[in-house]
Amino acid sequence: MSNLQEAELSSHHEPLRRRKRSNRAFFVFVIVWIILISGGIMGAKWYSDKIQRDVAADLERQTSAQIAAMQQDYTQRMDKLEASYKEELAQLDAKVDALNELLTFTKDNADSKTDNSNKLYTQLNEVKKKLNELQKNLDVLK
Repeated sequence: MSNLQEAELSSHHEPLRRRKRSNRAFFVFVIVWIILISGGIMGAKWYSDKIQRDVAADLERQTSAQIAAMQQDYTQRMDKLEASYKEELAQLDAKVDALNELLTFTKDNADSKTDNSNKLYTQLNEVKKKLNELQKNLDVLK
């Protein structure tokens, strides 16, 4: 073959080689873009999952703190209420004892003409009813 024929053949194959190179370059470019896009998507997914876990942990901590504070407040209120009921019960108990003593004294000193003891029994029964009611309320609160 002559130089002219060789040059003609090589010039004929040169565009084919360029097309193969440009096809290969385009293919590599597409693969790189696919890798970058999928990497970005995976990174965004990982970051959103991390943020979601952090927010859930913060909410759990805040909720636990609020529940503990509410429990402490409830316990304090119940203790105050119980102390108040016990104080009232003690006062009523003292009144019942005083009425009981007065009733015993009146009963011992009563004659057949006066019957004041019935009034004292009625008052004593009313106080006992209130005492029992307060005791039931205290039992319910416990």
